Amino acid sequence: MDKKRETGLDSEVRYVKGVGPKRAEALARLGIRTVGDLLMHLPRDYEDRRRHRPIAGLRIGESAVVRGTIEVVEFRPTRRRGVGMLAVGISDETGSLSLVWFNAQPAWQRSFPVGGTVTAYGTVNFYGGLQIVAPDYEVGAEPSESDKFGRILPLYPLTEGVTQAVMRSVALAALSQAAGKAEDVFPRAFLSERNLPDVGHALWNVHFPKSIEEKDAARRRLSYEELFVFQTALALRRAAIKANEGVSFRVGPNVDRRIRRLFPFPFTAAQDRVIAEVAADMRSARPMNRLLQGDVGCGKTVVAVYAMLAALAESSKRRQVALMAPTEILAEQHYLTLESLLDRARLRTALLTGALTPGGRKKVLRQLARGELDLVVGTHALIQPDVRFGNLALAVVDEQHRFGVRQRLALRRKGPPPDVLIMTATPIPRTLALAYLADMDVSVIDEMPPGRRPVTTELRLPGAWDGAFEAAREELACGRTVFVVYPLVEESKDLDLTSAKEGYRELSERVFPEYECCLLHGQMLPAAKRRVMEAFRAKEYRVMAATTVVEVGIDVPHATVMIVQHAERLGLAQLHQLRGRIGRGEHPGRCFLLADPTTDEARARLEVLTGTSDGFRIAEEDLRIRGPGELLGTQQSGLPEFRCYDFQDVSILQEARDDAFKLVSGDPALAEPQHALLRKTVVDKYGKRFIFADVA
Repeated sequence: MDKKRETGLDSEVRYVKGVGPKRAEALARLGIRTVGDLLMHLPRDYEDRRRHRPIAGLRIGESAVVRGTIEVVEFRPTRRRGVGMLAVGISDETGSLSLVWFNAQPAWQRSFPVGGTVTAYGTVNFYGGLQIVAPDYEVGAEPSESDKFGRILPLYPLTEGVTQAVMRSVALAALSQAAGKAEDVFPRAFLSERNLPDVGHALWNVHFPKSIEEKDAARRRLSYEELFVFQTALALRRAAIKANEGVSFRVGPNVDRRIRRLFPFPFTAAQDRVIAEVAADMRSARPMNRLLQGDVGCGKTVVAVYAMLAALAESSKRRQVALMAPTEILAEQHYLTLESLLDRARLRTALLTGALTPGGRKKVLRQLARGELDLVVGTHALIQPDVRFGNLALAVVDEQHRFGVRQRLALRRKGPPPDVLIMTATPIPRTLALAYLADMDVSVIDEMPPGRRPVTTELRLPGAWDGAFEAAREELACGRTVFVVYPLVEESKDLDLTSAKEGYRELSERVFPEYECCLLHGQMLPAAKRRVMEAFRAKEYRVMAATTVVEVGIDVPHATVMIVQHAERLGLAQLHQLRGRIGRGEHPGRCFLLADPTTDEARARLEVLTGTSDGFRIAEEDLRIRGPGELLGTQQSGLPEFRCYDFQDVSILQEARDDAFKLVSGDPALAEPQHALLRKTVVDKYGKRFIFADVA
């Protein structure tokens, strides 16, 4: 057998001592397939078992190591045959304590000789005296001779069939076999300058540290490398995009005046500031790659429309603009909004979605390819291989987190290359923006248009839900409309939740029988969804039962009440988006979160929404609770989920970002010999996935 295959970082994990084929299958459920994967399966926590505590100094609820003399061993049979409760009384010079096991076997008594010494670890509680239930223990051995005590022990994420003891054993074997083979992507001088341990020492110290300080330094070093490699990839991507020759638009005072005359309202100061940033990008010959973020209702679409009109201002250039939205409902709404705003602009527009007939689609594709359309609005239908543009100059992507990186790149490739403006109404916390969006310029609209009132949000616990429907009835009597949102489309045997279909029947037959009700969910055919939305906007329906399909982009100015059933099942950002659907007209909105949170933390999380309408604060709380994977949808978007970095330390993220961009600035191709391994690591890890997909 090839020795290198046995011990290399890329070798299969089954070749690690103590693993084998069967255990390898279990480890695969944790994403561990290679020796390198095992080394990077980092502890989720640690138990400090270096020193035992005097029994008299123990506190209820804490975990601690105790060491004492065995005074008494008592076994009490239970009704279950062959098992019982085992209590081992121990003492030290300060006090006494019981070690307790339920469902113990009688033979276990022989493991605890009276007069012997036992060391144990567990959580202290009180039941007629101090006790530790089902502790980890060792009889007789001195802590210095033990694998369990006198040291800091790692606690790993586990799966069925893999215990902490097994994971520690195989991690130790992998470190012994392969940690010395791990190569540093950083030159030694770089490590010394930043006071970072080499990767081999960091791996040993993160798994089996001798001190908390050693563990922290090791994790920080591994986090730094992980961030640095990704930030280097983003820096290379940004440099490659900027190196391309893009479109230089003439966006001067005359164009600005002509565009502003098309809007029936003045822009806010924040919109003016962002428009200036976008216009400067568009005037540059380098392709724009800008993210526009802002809270629900802040007026991002206004900025996007300004950019589209600016791109089309020189009619002689016969340029084209595309706006891509994640759903047909939102694409159609954008199209209608643009048609009303651009009524005087004399632009040739079209809508391209999956709802078009084959004949209608062929016609739009033919017009696009011939340059007979100026502006097209669509869904992912815009990035199908057979869609060709005559001269795509600007691509606008709405709700960026709903599109994968490759989807956005596919749209970018439709032009030579076009400017790209990406919008999101889900505010992104600073740490996520620094981590994932370093290849983009970011603009933030941090001001609401005048007259936009914050929505009042109330958390209603069981017993107070009826009040939300009474408030809705009052609004309906005043001629306004109501959303009621449910987490499921249909009933589920596994979840005791009201579905949208059940809710629709309840609303129309019992709660609001005097008002027309409708149902909207994602499983409906596009044409049916469109008819329902148009009828709801026209007030033919007054109450809508819906799933979270209404989360994005639904604009109904006369909707003033949002009732969210089982609100504890939804994320904070999602709930914030939902309440952004109301209060968009002249009347204030009221959002009712009907929930039955089972923990204090769940209730506190929902109360965040009642205390603030600041989407950035809510996003930070969402990040703290759910982590970056769920918040940004990293799997769907193609972004990495970091193994080491936990998004708590902004300073190391900023440091890695600055260092990576500085390095790429000095060596844009990573061609210097000391950067060879870094370049290989970046390309191997990110090149095929998305980083260089549009710049190869």
